[in-house]
Amino acid sequence: MFHVKPRETVEPRPRPRDGRLHLFDLDGTLIRGSAAAVEISRQLGLAEEIAALEEGFLRGLTPDEFAVRARELWTALTPEQVGAAFEGAPWLAGIREVWADIRGRGERCAVISLSPDFFVERLLDWGVDTVHGSRWPVVPFTEPIHRPGILDAAAKVRIARELCTEYGVEWADCVAYGDSMSDAALFAVVRNTVAVNADHHLAGLARHSYSGGDLREAYELVRNGAA
Repeated sequence: MFHVKPRETVEPRPRPRDGRLHLFDLDGTLIRGSAAAVEISRQLGLAEEIAALEEGFLRGLTPDEFAVRARELWTALTPEQVGAAFEGAPWLAGIREVWADIRGRGERCAVISLSPDFFVERLLDWGVDTVHGSRWPVVPFTEPIHRPGILDAAAKVRIARELCTEYGVEWADCVAYGDSMSDAALFAVVRNTVAVNADHHLAGLARHSYSGGDLREAYELVRNGAA
């Protein structure tokens, strides 16, 4: 007579806290209280003009029309001025350290921004895995804005979804950091979210909220996978 050995009960292993994808907004989030367009315009002495354009954006000016009008303001922009705008922006403290910790834990980080790619791409030197900004002509400008290349809030969701596919993660594995209405669509689909110095557009959408000047403190809210 054969005796069948009872099958051992194997407890399911807890899902490892790695493989997450951290999605960062730029304007108002990594740059506190300002935006790439504002910092660029300051280099050109066009603070009042860009303030009026920003106000139009808040009132419903589309991102592509904003870009067309900003391009008209920035006809004299040089690469040196872009560099000065980037270096002089009021960045949150601890950005490089946060991205180093994320990558050291086997996770990924990305910046998705409506701002010009020639500004956003400079963050690659700070240790982020990938950046996505609106496609602008090369500085100094010799070409017009190509409107289909300008990102909007819906494009943030699309790009995030493409990154999930590329890295083999799900929405549940994502953490989104943002501050305003351009992040609301992404916050609606990502469960783990951090509102960073945010306005009322993210009220009720964010799981965590942070106000301050150090990204390390905002990151600590979700660093260990807190839901």
